[in-house]
Amino acid sequence: MSKNNNSLTSLALQKFKKNFWGVLSFWFIVVVGLISIFAYVISPDNSQYANQMHLSIHSQKPGFKVQMLTIPSQNSIAQGVLDKIFFGVKTNDTEIPISKYQINDNELTYTEYASDGLQGQAKTIALTVFKDENPETFITNRTFVFGTDKYGRDLLSRVLVGARISFFIGFVAVFISLVIGILFGSIAGYYGGKIDAVIMWLINVTWSIPTLLLVIAITLALGKGFWQVFIAVGLTMWVEVARVVRGQIISAKEMQYVTAARALGYTDGRIILKHILPNILAPVIVISAANFAAAILIESGLSFLGIGAQPPMASWGAMIKDHYNYIILGKPYLAIIPGLCIMSLVMAFMLIGNTLRDALDVKN
Repeated sequence: MSKNNNSLTSLALQKFKKNFWGVLSFWFIVVVGLISIFAYVISPDNSQYANQMHLSIHSQKPGFKVQMLTIPSQNSIAQGVLDKIFFGVKTNDTEIPISKYQINDNELTYTEYASDGLQGQAKTIALTVFKDENPETFITNRTFVFGTDKYGRDLLSRVLVGARISFFIGFVAVFISLVIGILFGSIAGYYGGKIDAVIMWLINVTWSIPTLLLVIAITLALGKGFWQVFIAVGLTMWVEVARVVRGQIISAKEMQYVTAARALGYTDGRIILKHILPNILAPVIVISAANFAAAILIESGLSFLGIGAQPPMASWGAMIKDHYNYIILGKPYLAIIPGLCIMSLVMAFMLIGNTLRDALDVKN
């Protein structure tokens, strides 16, 4: 039996490797996953939520360059290395875009950046602010690859950090949907009768409510926030898993290996967990890939409506909400870039789902 399973797994893996789009989607998802984990390491703006605002350089085009003066804070925040890597740098330092500067004796004179050909305000600060270090080390040339948003934040950094929400909501939502869906689907399919009728009634009621409306209701009940959205999306996606698992178990429970397991006196729980579920995982894996894509779209829709991740947390859906009106103001990239990110990640999961469906189909 194990040899047969190993051979089927190897055959499915070979089929998967032959599909160019499936392999490309797989590696794309891996790259996005790594970006999600190490977003603050690779982001130009590694502050928490990539939330350094510079209103004087708001809505600048991709490739915009400016000199940035960093004035260190007198009160530093103690942080561990892992905390900085995974949650960003918590800082009270002040960043000021400048057009020029000059060092005279014990003072630094700088001119604030002003767009549209205007002259910025000239200001002076004492060199003692820089704690006996060379003040020029606090002045850097900053390039904003994707430009800046309407608050003057680095759009590239916001996109990279925003990938974390869109990516991890898929994992959490799919995990919740699998746990609840497999549990209810297994019980309904294996025992049948009144238990099946009650669970199917619950599934049909949940199915009849529009997904987005149900998520909004759960989110409002749990409150707005990061984890509330994850839980709400997961609680609305279990019905598809439950229906698939129920149908597969109804067919599988009449198979000879299940009858043999009953004859050997195995408990129902062991029969379901160790004998039936391993043989019906193929359609569950395929639907999980589709649910992953659906979870990303639902979260983006919630963030667009203002119910998802709350500011200043970066989210692709929230970025579209903040900048969709810029499409007609000559700066469509502010909304198009996060929109393309959502589209590419959802497409990758849909393509990998189709590839898994073909690879796991024993008839082909």
